[in-house]
Amino acid sequence: MINGAHVIVYSKDPEADRAFFRDVLKFSAVDAGHGWLIFALPPAEAAFHPSEKNGLHELYFMCDDLKATMDALKKRKVKFGDIKKERWGILTEFELPGGGRIGLYEPKHPTAIDGA
Repeated sequence: MINGAHVIVYSKDPEADRAFFRDVLKFSAVDAGHGWLIFALPPAEAAFHPSEKNGLHELYFMCDDLKATMDALKKRKVKFGDIKKERWGILTEFELPGGGRIGLYEPKHPTAIDGA
């Protein structure tokens, strides 16, 4: 039986991004050996969107209050992109030290987490 999901984020500077997840986002982690950290993530859900290509994936963290979450993370020097309002939620993205970007949004739609 499936008991979890493992997300892989590729990075040009994985050590800096691991430190960001540990020190800025405050996610707990285990050392899988030789400093290779694997992080616990908040509860998750998966959605399937139409696309002309297979194999595309995106990572978004969800929050109850986008503005309050952004304000708290800005105090830890996190930089955000523009805020976009969609019918399904309010979203932005933040930059990782390695140059990657991760989405952050406040959903307006029902979530599987709330329904679980």
